[in-house]
Amino acid sequence: MTLASFDPLYSLSGLVVGALVGITGVGGGSLMTPLLVLLFGVHPATAVGTDLLYAAVTKSAGTAVHGIHGRINWRVVGCLAAGSVPAALLTLWFMAGVDRKSIEVAHTITTALGWLLVMTAFMLIFRKQVLAIAQRSIGERRRPLRPATIMVLTTVLGLALGILVTLTSVGAGALGVTVLLILYPRLDVREIVGSDIVHAVPLTFIGGMGYWMIGEIDWGMLLALLVGSIPGIIAGSLLAPKLHERTIRLVLAATLAVVAGKLLTG
Repeated sequence: MTLASFDPLYSLSGLVVGALVGITGVGGGSLMTPLLVLLFGVHPATAVGTDLLYAAVTKSAGTAVHGIHGRINWRVVGCLAAGSVPAALLTLWFMAGVDRKSIEVAHTITTALGWLLVMTAFMLIFRKQVLAIAQRSIGERRRPLRPATIMVLTTVLGLALGILVTLTSVGAGALGVTVLLILYPRLDVREIVGSDIVHAVPLTFIGGMGYWMIGEIDWGMLLALLVGSIPGIIAGSLLAPKLHERTIRLVLAATLAVVAGKLLTG
């Protein structure tokens, strides 16, 4: 383990990303991984692995907060984990067996990351409309979805998130929460968000440790990011009630769209 790559610029980036996460609630992976790849020139695999451990640490604090307030639905968490943990392990096995420094692997990661950023930006702007359409369609069904069917669909969602998050570090936030809101319209939004954050902790930890075992973690960079992001998240959470959250989401969505375009065309 070396801290030679500790750079104050990483801490500054962590501060900005942490503040945006605190204000908007959007997962740090949507911002941090592309920032590391495009601005700092970090290899995609190293950026993903380091960001996964970064997310595991930062989301652990969120887990404690939601746990204290009883905003966790453990059945939802369990169904998600039943799909995501095996999927994450399978994805790590795949990553361990390929040449991660090859152009093909780097291109696969950046392309998947780019499209996920497009989808995240779309959900930031149109989540309410997507939820309304989905719930209207479900409501028009003669028979509501059975609890067993919802559990199976939740596990399938977990499987998809396990692959996407382990490959790109993105997906568990805006996308995962949106699908959960469709599947569980009667649950409180705070309970959905809390359950999603709790599920993300073991998922990102397993993914991050897996990348560490295959040599794709930059510990100095991780420490520098945490030094900046922890106070950033606290500051963002305190500023959020005083800011026009809708405007910030639109700006963030536009930024993600531009970054996605750069990843997909670069």
